[in-house]
Amino acid sequence: MPHTTGSPPSPRHDLTAGLVVFLVALPLCLGVALASGAPLFSGLLAGIIGGILVGLLSGSHSSVSGPAAGLTAVVAAQIVSLGSFDAFLLAVVFAGVIQIGLGLARAGFVAAFFPSSVIKGLLAAIGIILILKQIPHVVGHDPDPEGDMAFGQPDQQNTFTELIETISDIQPGAALIGVLSVLLLVGWDRSKRLKKSAVPAPLIVVLFGVGLTQLFRYFGDFWSIEQTHLVQVPAADSAADFFRFLRLPDFSQWANPAIYLAAFTLAAVASLETLLNLEAVDKIDPQQRNSPPSRELIAQGFGNVASGLVGGLPITSVIVRSSVNINAGAQSKLSAIFHGVLLLVSVAFLATWLNYIPLSCLAAILFVTGIKLASPSLVRQMWAGGKSQFIPFVATVVSIVLTDLLIGVMLGLATSTAFILWSNARRAIRVVVEKHLGGDVVRIELANQVSFFNKAALMKVLDSVPRGGHVLLDAKSTDYIDADVLDVIRDFKEQTGPARGVEVSMMGFRRRYHLEDRVQYVDHSTRGLQAAISAAQVLQILKDGHERFRTGRRLTRDLGRQVEATAAGQHPLAVVLSCIDSRVPVEMIFDLGVGDIFSARIAGNVTSRKVLGSIEYGCAVAGAKLVVVMGHTRCGAVNAALDFACSGKTAAEATGCQHLDHVLWAVQQSIDLGTCKGFDHLPPNEREAFANSVARRNVQFSVETLLRESQALADLVAAGKIMVIGALYDVATGGIEFLPAPEGNESHHGAGPIGTR
Repeated sequence: MPHTTGSPPSPRHDLTAGLVVFLVALPLCLGVALASGAPLFSGLLAGIIGGILVGLLSGSHSSVSGPAAGLTAVVAAQIVSLGSFDAFLLAVVFAGVIQIGLGLARAGFVAAFFPSSVIKGLLAAIGIILILKQIPHVVGHDPDPEGDMAFGQPDQQNTFTELIETISDIQPGAALIGVLSVLLLVGWDRSKRLKKSAVPAPLIVVLFGVGLTQLFRYFGDFWSIEQTHLVQVPAADSAADFFRFLRLPDFSQWANPAIYLAAFTLAAVASLETLLNLEAVDKIDPQQRNSPPSRELIAQGFGNVASGLVGGLPITSVIVRSSVNINAGAQSKLSAIFHGVLLLVSVAFLATWLNYIPLSCLAAILFVTGIKLASPSLVRQMWAGGKSQFIPFVATVVSIVLTDLLIGVMLGLATSTAFILWSNARRAIRVVVEKHLGGDVVRIELANQVSFFNKAALMKVLDSVPRGGHVLLDAKSTDYIDADVLDVIRDFKEQTGPARGVEVSMMGFRRRYHLEDRVQYVDHSTRGLQAAISAAQVLQILKDGHERFRTGRRLTRDLGRQVEATAAGQHPLAVVLSCIDSRVPVEMIFDLGVGDIFSARIAGNVTSRKVLGSIEYGCAVAGAKLVVVMGHTRCGAVNAALDFACSGKTAAEATGCQHLDHVLWAVQQSIDLGTCKGFDHLPPNEREAFANSVARRNVQFSVETLLRESQALADLVAAGKIMVIGALYDVATGGIEFLPAPEGNESHHGAGPIGTR
């Protein structure tokens, strides 16, 4: 995957990151093996294979694989259940085969169903666990292995009681190295110069720890660090001795059903943990790259087959090592491979030297990694996401810290699912009263999933519909409706609704429900509505429609039905003279449907004989009750008219448009030439305010021109049959200012309610 940083990947960054991961992985591999009740070398073999083989096959750029702390309880139980470690190795081989099959079957898609709140909760929980579990090791309290990350420990202690035990068992030498290592890592990270240096801070910490360990030997027993507080890698005296650490599976157990049950258990747990960790690692990858989950399952499968064949523990993607890898600046999977190579070389040739490293300085590296994972900024981010994000996040964090990774994630997923179901049960029905031209319609919008939990709520809403009213059941966004809910809908549609005089319309139901779309209310202008309504009521319809447009609550319309209904004739309620500006779509601004208004559009919303003829026809012949001249702010025609009026130029001279002067001349009738001097030199905000005032006067001038030059319109106004008003639309806010109507320009005809048919 290409890098997004703008620079090619640097092998130097990967090699230094691989070195840091190696230093951390070494005690973790040993600790996981010890906590699992397996030979120590089996953990190292799993780390080597996870780094080299899985690293080569994986599609992830930053994930690091090896023996996982989350599998320790499962591994320990299976070793005891199968009776021998060699039989367990055969189960590991078969588990790898199962994982390869899962990967080939594209089972990695399961990763897409993990909520981000749970994944981020996993990251924060691992950070908290690292902090709590490493504090004892930082100060030299090492009765438990580094790889023990579960809340309950084999020694009958838990994470918190172990911290209390630590108070009485602080080793001065190890504690001083651990605390100074933490301070060194934090200070190094805060120094821009040191942070950009080629030498990684963890390497300096390890060298610093080894140096102090040797120095403390001269200070007496009080400061001296015992072997139990140092890394303890099994040392091979020769190459032949190294190969004696390898173990073959017990193939004679192939017919034992318990082997296959153990293999399925290991495959399921290891695959789930891998997918979870892969999602988590991608979240903290600075380049936000996506890892192919199915390919990862195949890579892990081959890794487990190889590990089982040579005597290694099961392998998964490990969040702790992966986090250290990312924090160390890894840019590609070369770092994971290099860490595996270092494990192999060190175990084969450098075991004696590695055993000089104090555990406290390695614990310091993990401690600082934990601080970065459990950052307060992550908590604030989840809090800002609302309860639907924060509650599952907290549940995941608390569950993982108090149990283990897999149990905690399952509890987090359960909380997230329960929260979604609860939210859906509360919000499965949205009720809105829509004011259509034919009257009020109670629109009941169903959610994506409507279960039997929502039955009572739907019945309550349907019972509240007034007698003689109209209800619209909208299922356009619904994928599933429970059978009990469908029974309620059918009963109301066929029996209860008609008995109460309630007309029931339906929209968007899937074919399998056998409920056909049927819209019965009037949602367009009809002859009866046009005859019964007054100009003032039409104006109110436009105002209500604009409010819906402005607030994003536009009416539900069946435009196809409107086209069919208006094909035989039209009965518009209003004529709107507006500008051709693309930001002023009249039908949208007033939330109107097909056949509701005449729309005349001309630059600058100016009048002419052709415009007058169109408006006269709309009112005198077609029966419209209202004429609205609608200008708008930031009008190009008004600004051009101002520019040319104040400069003395013509549009034809400046633009080559020979007919544009006719439009601009009409707009210029609203400009006081005495006040436009210096217009070009005004600040931008004052220029805009001046131009908008001209646009407002231009609207008023057009209204006066219509009434002055059209006797037909003047007579209709005088008779109280129509009203002519002006309006100014603000293209920046979406608001409309309706200007006062000229004196005597009002309507008293048809004072009945808008819903009259």
